Amino acid sequence: MADDCFGHPRLAAIYDPLDPDRSDLDAYLRIAEEFEAHRVLDIGCGTGVFALLLADRGVDVVGIDPAQASIDVARAKPGSERVRWICGDATALPPVQVDLATMTANVAQAIVDPGAWQATLRGACEALRPGGHLVFETRDPARRAWEEWTRENSHRVTEIPGVGSVESWVQLIEVSRPLVTFRWTFVFAADGQVLTSDSTLRFRGREEMETDLVAHGYVVQDVRDAPDRPGDEFVFLARRP
Repeated sequence: MADDCFGHPRLAAIYDPLDPDRSDLDAYLRIAEEFEAHRVLDIGCGTGVFALLLADRGVDVVGIDPAQASIDVARAKPGSERVRWICGDATALPPVQVDLATMTANVAQAIVDPGAWQATLRGACEALRPGGHLVFETRDPARRAWEEWTRENSHRVTEIPGVGSVESWVQLIEVSRPLVTFRWTFVFAADGQVLTSDSTLRFRGREEMETDLVAHGYVVQDVRDAPDRPGDEFVFLARRP
């Protein structure tokens, strides 16, 4: 079930304006070029930013996400007809064969249930052609990123065309490792509506992640640093033999 920040129509509509800097996706674009990927499965595509960047480069893209509201935002964007959008998850994909499967940003960590995570790895593997790659990132638990998830560090007011001022901040709710739960609050100045979205992320260590990948038939080809968060994240590149 999608968090409200992705699944609530009013929140999905402001997701991009609240997080306009997607330079974190540059590394994934370079990886797609590195592997000469012509067909890509974007797991947890959200509002379609990465899928559309790929489509702009002539890549055949399937974007899948469990949040219908986010898929609706993606479909409304210019060029969206070049992407195949699916509301769902990687555990029940239609028949596809891709060169590259990706889970950008928090997608891998947002799959907190161990069974769902194992099923996602299986689904991605089945979607990859032999020799294809799965690429995703996860925060290093040792860096304890959640300690910075406070109202003081995150509070801001954003002017959004057609919406007005939106006040937002995040607060840590619970740390029960490997699970960390936090709440985003959004206040719409136009009508005073207050919406909240609770999210839980699972912090898996590098060794655990590599073990999971190998258990599902992947070859761990590389573990890289995330250029946008140096020293804070692992970027896993796994190959289907």
